[in-house]
Amino acid sequence: MENKRTSSGFYMPAYLKALSVMVFIIVLVFFLIVAKSLLIPLFLAGFFAVLFTPIANWMESKKTPRIISTLVSMLAMATFVAGLIIFVFSTIANFQNDFQDVSGKINNYIEDIDSWIFTNFGVQADIAEKANEEYVISLLSENTGTITNFALGAVGSLSSVLLVIVFMFFLLLYRDHFVNVMLNIYQNHDQELVRSRIINLRKLLITYIVGVVKVMGILAILNLIAFTSLGIKHAVFFAVIGAILNIIPYVGPFIGALLPMIYSFLTKDSLFYPLAVIICFQIIQFIEGNILTPKIVGGNVNLNPFITILGLLVGASIWGIAGMILIIPVMAVLRQIFEWNEETQPYAILMGEEKEKT
Repeated sequence: MENKRTSSGFYMPAYLKALSVMVFIIVLVFFLIVAKSLLIPLFLAGFFAVLFTPIANWMESKKTPRIISTLVSMLAMATFVAGLIIFVFSTIANFQNDFQDVSGKINNYIEDIDSWIFTNFGVQADIAEKANEEYVISLLSENTGTITNFALGAVGSLSSVLLVIVFMFFLLLYRDHFVNVMLNIYQNHDQELVRSRIINLRKLLITYIVGVVKVMGILAILNLIAFTSLGIKHAVFFAVIGAILNIIPYVGPFIGALLPMIYSFLTKDSLFYPLAVIICFQIIQFIEGNILTPKIVGGNVNLNPFITILGLLVGASIWGIAGMILIIPVMAVLRQIFEWNEETQPYAILMGEEKEKT
């Protein structure tokens, strides 16, 4: 195998080159883990900054000073996040009251299962007699408290929300300044080409993030219609949470369907409701996957399922839920960057969808 010559004329053996790449990846992952308390707010701020950039640009096109458009965008984001947190916590706090008669419903389900087993197999399982009602009640109470504590702990870890707001403010305020910095870094390259590529990356992120938010809004409405028609309590909560979780590919929709299904199973008198929830989610996900996302988000991300799932696992292991949310736009940007260089184009092909043969 031919060795690669570096820019200084030094020949680096292939195994040393592979080793250097591995060391770089290890150091990078270590840095991402150690500095996550700073990097997560920074990346989330970038996410929100991109989301509110069209609003800021529109305000500035109407002769609004940049400082004012930035402040309005920041306050809008802070209001939205605060409202969402209050809404989620107030709903979770009411869940325990809904589970007071759950043990009786579960015993009824178990008796139905006993009857079905005896009718079809002639076996008297006596599951209902073996079930401990007090244990069921205590288990539900403990798990309800666990859910609440988990949510409170998540917000506690997001005490850096203030840091997200501050970062977002400066990212919006100095967005043109950052472009000029990149132009100065690559001053030996074609400036127009560098500027156009930066603009393309910005358009890619804006198109993806704004498109995802639009899809989330439509999904929330569809979920709300489905849950309301089924008479499920807290329909708005489950509709909004299901729509927000949809931002995490594959995993998010599953969790979004699982929550209302379990709730309806525990609070309704018939198995029709959890089954209806599953059917409604399947229909809504079919609409989202075949109509909404292709039409609104488009093929800008263009990541194949294997790389997407692998990225979600890596993002979750390094940054948790925040990593699962942020990994997709980050990988989309990386794929776009890889396409610009002949040496890294194979990585872009690896990350992208397979082209159909004509």
